[in-house]
Amino acid sequence: MLSNAVRSKFLRASLGGVLALSLVVPAAVAFADELDDRKDQVEQNISDLNQDMEVLDSNIAETDRKLREQQAQVPVLQGRLADARARVQNAQAAVADLNNRLINAQNTRDQVQQSIADTAKKIAEAKSAVASMASEAYKRGGASSGLGMLLNMDSMTATANGLDLANRALEAQNSAYNDLAQEEATAKANEVRLEAVEQEISSLKQQAEQALAQEEAARDAAQKAKDELDALVSSTEALSSELEAQKPKIQARLEAQEKEYAAVNAQIKERQERLIREAEERRRKAEAAERKRQAEAKARWEAEQKRKEAEAKRKKSSYKRPSYVAPTKKKVSEPSSWGLIKPVSGGRITSTFGWRPTPAGTIDYGGRGGYVHAGVDWGFGGQCGAPVHAAADGEVWFAGWGGSSGNKVTISHGVVKSKALATNYHHMSRIAVSNGQHVSQGQVIGYVGTTGNSTGCHMHFETVINGSPVNPLGLL
Repeated sequence: MLSNAVRSKFLRASLGGVLALSLVVPAAVAFADELDDRKDQVEQNISDLNQDMEVLDSNIAETDRKLREQQAQVPVLQGRLADARARVQNAQAAVADLNNRLINAQNTRDQVQQSIADTAKKIAEAKSAVASMASEAYKRGGASSGLGMLLNMDSMTATANGLDLANRALEAQNSAYNDLAQEEATAKANEVRLEAVEQEISSLKQQAEQALAQEEAARDAAQKAKDELDALVSSTEALSSELEAQKPKIQARLEAQEKEYAAVNAQIKERQERLIREAEERRRKAEAAERKRQAEAKARWEAEQKRKEAEAKRKKSSYKRPSYVAPTKKKVSEPSSWGLIKPVSGGRITSTFGWRPTPAGTIDYGGRGGYVHAGVDWGFGGQCGAPVHAAADGEVWFAGWGGSSGNKVTISHGVVKSKALATNYHHMSRIAVSNGQHVSQGQVIGYVGTTGNSTGCHMHFETVINGSPVNPLGLL
């Protein structure tokens, strides 16, 4: 079975008005008539409908709960997807940067390798030149070609020219040796540089592989987040469609209950109209009886006067006949006001009569946006137990459990201003009267509670005129 809070979402909009007035129909033991069978039928129909509504309402409430939970998860999954996509972009940027650095390093390696090759060629050429010089010196007995030429000179001029040639030869030899040493140093430097570049390339390759792995993981996470979000959106749409599909079923049940409501109200109106006719008939009969009584009284008075006159004549005494004074005719008049008092002392009005919107956060069953509140509520700040008083003299038509109305009392006040008047008192914690009991205005009939379709301690008070609920504030 559902809690009152859950049932109130739907049953308040549908059964509240029906139960509020349908239970006015059955009279108490003293009012047993043709409506008794109707009462049993209506109560059985409402009981069956309540069970069907509870199942349907439970399914809708669970669907609505799932829908709200999933809708709350959508922003979270959207955030995860955005974060995963950002990680993919960062990983892709890191891979691109590493690829650029790797390409630059490989270009540098190619340049260094080319430089090493060029240097090796130069070293080979320098070594060849040095080897040639050494071979020439060996052939000449170990002396350089310049010195041998100097020793073979015969004249000073020739000697001077020979010295110049010798110097040039020595310079060429020294230059060859210097070039060889420089190229060998350059070769060693290039080897060291090449080793560093190779290490950098290896490190960049490892970093690139890690970045690619991170990119793949981020891409997988993004895809997973997208799949979860797509599945959630699809599920949410399915739940929304399911919830939407329930509305025609609920609307059909609401329409059926409204027809039942109208039928029951027609019965109530017919009964109360009969009460009006019966009251009028009693008034007419009372007036006729009063006229008859006065006529009989007048006839008796006249007979008595004749008897006294005859008696006086017999006694030969004068007798002055008094003039006839007709008895005062009893007036049958209507009260100048409805004569109702407020059913509770204290409390404050928490809800008035008429249309009110469906409370925020609850399901708008039937898609109407609200429902008609058939009475006035007085709240007591969450406190139950305040006494409930009869708004006027009358007879208890119903005292007992009223379904969504909780502990309920209905009092018939007879005909007021040529209209049949009744009052309803809902959600009481305890009832202090019984069916068929006559109550006086102000008499305690029960105590404020929160039974039935109620979310807090309050007194729901209704006034019913000729079978239709009217605003109680216009009658108090």
